[in-house]
Amino acid sequence: MKLSLGMPKGSLEESTFALFNKAGIHITRGSRSYYPSCDDTELDLIVMRPQEIPRYIQQGIIDAGITGQDWVAENEADLVEVTELCYSKASRQKCRWVLAVPEGSPFQKAEDLKGMRIATELVGTTTRYFAKKGVNVNVEFSWGATEVKPPRLVDAIVDITETGSSLRANRLRIIETLMETCTVIVANKAAWDDDWKRDKLENLKMLLLGTLEAENYVGLKCNVEAANLEMVINILPALHNPTVSSLSDSGWHAVETILPFLETKRVIPQLKRAGASGIIEYPVSKIIA
Repeated sequence: MKLSLGMPKGSLEESTFALFNKAGIHITRGSRSYYPSCDDTELDLIVMRPQEIPRYIQQGIIDAGITGQDWVAENEADLVEVTELCYSKASRQKCRWVLAVPEGSPFQKAEDLKGMRIATELVGTTTRYFAKKGVNVNVEFSWGATEVKPPRLVDAIVDITETGSSLRANRLRIIETLMETCTVIVANKAAWDDDWKRDKLENLKMLLLGTLEAENYVGLKCNVEAANLEMVINILPALHNPTVSSLSDSGWHAVETILPFLETKRVIPQLKRAGASGIIEYPVSKIIA
């Protein structure tokens, strides 16, 4: 049996393949192939635009896929959200779809745009957003470079942003946020109701989340004399109590723990001053809570 899984093409493609590889699922794909192979023979992968993935999942053409919450909403797809995966092209934070207008325009809120023209890739969601507010606007599909269109071509845009830097560079200001979004694994209900496919999706969720979590942590080992052991242990911020084992040299112990990467610049000098030696920092590939 296989689980058919839609993989996102475009801005998420490289980061998604890298995440799978770090999780231990090694994917190989020719430059023109839309059907990658991987060393997990229970996965049947197909690469397609994330905008289309929810539709094909709902239709039952594929079992599940990796897409954005925004495209699930845009397609009004009734799917099972297996898990959020907070990663994107450039960061590990959620993105926002925002309503933005030229800096010098008089518009302050959505209601001020009555009768105006708005460009976006998220046409359905934007249309429903304004309709809910009772504001009649002209929403047109944008094929890209949306942020350069106001004020000459359109009055406002709805665009996705991580930091807002591109909008500011194009002299746009955000007046409202339509929605937050992040990458998700979604499945159709038939696949989720199948015990084997649900187990496969749960396993995939565990591996990918564990890999993302591990990016924030490192492992740390050191040797310490018994007289300094308590002081060293008190310095370490650990997920759980550190592992302490006796060394062959009488009166010495090995201490090992996992700690946040950002803590190492503070902790390592303190460990050295507390009498620790042979301090080793090493990467962690997965953390499964």
